[in-house]
Amino acid sequence: MSAEPRDPLAGFDTTIHAPHRLRICALLETAGEAEFSLVQKELGLSASALSKHVTVLMDAGHVEQRKAVRDTRRRVWLRLTKQGRAAYQGHLAALRAIVGPSDPAP
Repeated sequence: MSAEPRDPLAGFDTTIHAPHRLRICALLETAGEAEFSLVQKELGLSASALSKHVTVLMDAGHVEQRKAVRDTRRRVWLRLTKQGRAAYQGHLAALRAIVGPSDPAP
């Protein structure tokens, strides 16, 4: 007896779905780990706006940060947690299920 297929929409994550948070997750998925200032520059956000979005993602368990001193400056690096990576991938699958298959341009 086979298990019923999982509903792809079950992976829809309202925390990740906000545009800036989705972009943060996409960047971290690709980079693995990125310095806060790089994420800020890539997304064109103020430090305070990025910090607010990162806090929401951290509170959800999707992102973690590592702090260290480098070149006498305190630096913060961000990365997706294992749970965050799974949530991001599930969210992408849900979005693909919503929009359906794309047809190649004629």
